[in-house]
Amino acid sequence: MKQKYDVRYLTELALLVAIVLVMKLTGLSSIPVGPLNMTLTMVPIAIGAMLMGPMAGGVLGMVYGFTSFYDAVSGGSVMTGTFFQISPIHTFVLCVIMRVLVGVGAGWMFRGLHKVDPTKTVCYFITGLCTPLLNTVLFMGYIVTVFYQTEFIQERVSSLGAANPIMFIVLLVGVQGLIEALAGAVIGGGVGKAVAKALKRD
Repeated sequence: MKQKYDVRYLTELALLVAIVLVMKLTGLSSIPVGPLNMTLTMVPIAIGAMLMGPMAGGVLGMVYGFTSFYDAVSGGSVMTGTFFQISPIHTFVLCVIMRVLVGVGAGWMFRGLHKVDPTKTVCYFITGLCTPLLNTVLFMGYIVTVFYQTEFIQERVSSLGAANPIMFIVLLVGVQGLIEALAGAVIGGGVGKAVAKALKRD
């Protein structure tokens, strides 16, 4: 029975990994919006974290993180490409480790919410909403912690007229962050709940 469960787990995880990679190859994972890339990849990461747990969320976050790090190394992303020239190690942490933490965090968040949610429905939409928000907080938080004083960031601070790091994050992310969060709630929450019901996991 355990072997059957392991095969099913690995099959489902492989399918979600494939979705993340296909989104990358088709350009859906990173849509350029100014110096940042708006990502919809948090949706499959959130779904995996909700249906399969924190470990699966972490693996999916890692896969997406490596595609993001590849963009930094290859120059596919202006911002992370610049960061890579400044510090490859910090850029790796930013692109990969932060995304692993997003996936793991989403998984634990869902587990906690699922226990206290009498509807067993709201928890899916809240996790779908919060996963891209968590990604924004960790990703941008690491940027302002490590790269805020760099010339690249300070130029954007000046152009945005940001008085402090928090205002910089708000002005830089802006509407993009809201779109990601809403997409996560609607698509991630809806698909996650539908699949969970179909697989009888609630």
